[in-house]
Amino acid sequence: MKLSREIKTGLIVVLGLISVIFGYSFLKSTSLFDNDMTLYAVYKDIGGLQEGTAVSINGKNVGAVNSVKWKDASGNLLVTFTVNRELSFSKNSTVELYDTGLIGGKGLRVNPVFDGLPVANRDTLVTSVKASLSEVADQKLSPILEKFESALTDADSVLLNVNQVLDVKAKQDLREVISGLNDLVNNLNGSATKLNRLLGTNEKKLDNSLTNFETMTSNFAKLSDSLNNAGLGRTLTNLESTVANLDKLMARIESGDGTLGKLVNDDKLYTNLNNASRELDLLLQDFRLNPKRYVNVSVFGKKQKDYAVPDEDPAEKIEK
Repeated sequence: MKLSREIKTGLIVVLGLISVIFGYSFLKSTSLFDNDMTLYAVYKDIGGLQEGTAVSINGKNVGAVNSVKWKDASGNLLVTFTVNRELSFSKNSTVELYDTGLIGGKGLRVNPVFDGLPVANRDTLVTSVKASLSEVADQKLSPILEKFESALTDADSVLLNVNQVLDVKAKQDLREVISGLNDLVNNLNGSATKLNRLLGTNEKKLDNSLTNFETMTSNFAKLSDSLNNAGLGRTLTNLESTVANLDKLMARIESGDGTLGKLVNDDKLYTNLNNASRELDLLLQDFRLNPKRYVNVSVFGKKQKDYAVPDEDPAEKIEK
């Protein structure tokens, strides 16, 4: 059967229209035959959301953005998107606008809720916006940057005040102090080097000294043990007892008890003894100088002569 030229032309036009419709639907990521729901979301700012952007639920693509249009004179935007009916969720679910990556692309995802009336075609869902990394960083870093700028301003003010306080002489003194500290550090480093060199040179001697000290300590411990074993404790106890007795004796002497106590404390006894000693000394001196006064022996029976005291009697000198 042969077709006329008009019929062929009509078929070609129809096929062309069908191709255009399918191509437009493909470019807009919509399907002509599946049973999708059309839903709406209203945003103040979509952040560059494009038509044809995929819509996901729990990470699975379930639809796409069909159009973005002005909703009213206040600048709100109406986003129209489609979602397939494979998952039935509540109309209390929210539509979240979020960043799809670091380059700043935007995407839509439905956060499903299953606690109410199922969503119906052409319902408007509650919207939410997840802050991007740049926005979060700006929110977190802005106060820090403001504080940092304030701190820099305060530091600048402090430095200005310091410059005003430090005159030329004070600055010169400060430089001299810093220079002195540098010299001190250098001297300490030199001393540490010399000390290390000294320790390294005399390491053997130090080892011997430490060994000798350890030996001496050991010997002292042995000596202490020997003294302890030799009855040093008993000796010290006896010595303590002796000292206690001596203290008692001295206390008796000081109190005037006994002969020695009376001798020490009685001044009259001391004076009598002193006088007796002096008189005995006079007697002995007189006996030595004048023995005839005390002894007169006559062999032939002569009459004893009376003793005449010499003019210069030594005993009288002693008495004087």
